[in-house]
Amino acid sequence: MVLGISILDSASKKKFADKLGLNFPLLADEEHAVLHKYGLWKEKSLYGKKYMGVSRETFLIDPAGRIAMHWPKAKGSEDHSAEVLEWLKEHV
Repeated sequence: MVLGISILDSASKKKFADKLGLNFPLLADEEHAVLHKYGLWKEKSLYGKKYMGVSRETFLIDPAGRIAMHWPKAKGSEDHSAEVLEWLKEHV
């Protein structure tokens, strides 16, 4: 099962998923609870200004609920999807 999680509200997630034709759920984490548990709410920098934001990363969770693999630099590209699928083919 594939899930996406964002700090934006459910309405914005639905609009985004509809626009891109996604076939998996996007979950709203407005309170940042999941992001904090996975260490994804991080200090970032843009043009020398520091701010807090979401680090886009991919986690593969096994059936027992453990992290089986972690890709810390996920950008949502087709290349990344292929990388995840290749890992699954080799390890599952």
